[in-house]
Amino acid sequence: MPPIRVLIVDDEVLVRSGLGLIVGSAPDLEVVGSCSGGQAEQQAAALAPQVVLLDIRMPDLDGITVLRRLRALPDPPAVAMLTTFDTDEYIGTALRTGAAGFLLKDTAPEQLVHAVRVLAAGGSVLSPTVTRSVISGYVEGGVPDNEAASLARQLTGRELDVLALLGEGLSNAEIADRLFLGTGTVKDHISAILGKLGAANRVQAAVIAHRAGLVRTPGQSG
Repeated sequence: MPPIRVLIVDDEVLVRSGLGLIVGSAPDLEVVGSCSGGQAEQQAAALAPQVVLLDIRMPDLDGITVLRRLRALPDPPAVAMLTTFDTDEYIGTALRTGAAGFLLKDTAPEQLVHAVRVLAAGGSVLSPTVTRSVISGYVEGGVPDNEAASLARQLTGRELDVLALLGEGLSNAEIADRLFLGTGTVKDHISAILGKLGAANRVQAAVIAHRAGLVRTPGQSG
């Protein structure tokens, strides 16, 4: 299999270098480029990365603007936003704009590498503290628990199974393995789920899964 192509976008050269060393150390990942926000759209169009690690706060061009431009590309990459704070006020906007994940900049190297693989496989990733911020209602205009439960009742039993695993951040392949389904079938289920929930992306669906009580938290009994 060819390596997963990764583009790193951050205004700080040292941060780009450090992230590049971590990502590039994995044999199945390849850093095809690194740049500041102003160059991101051009670099993504030219290099066709599968995954972009994007700083959410940059002085030359803010991460949300870059995210919008990347999502508008003909074949947009999966984008994970990098943030220093788990309460960053831009998290909600980035969610609604189509970010596939949120990672704190102090994420452990092995977790960062795993996150890139999950993103490339069509999954979503949230640092645990970021997840708590989002699920607790941080996202402005987020779906209340009772509305999330009502939305979930529209789904079939199998779609609920898929949504619960999606809420855990699993990729299509991981969901397929867990439920003994084909990856194509899982992809079809997720498309149907997004449509029924009115969710723009997997992360929004994951938020609804949590708020509807479909995802068990550590220590939660059966």
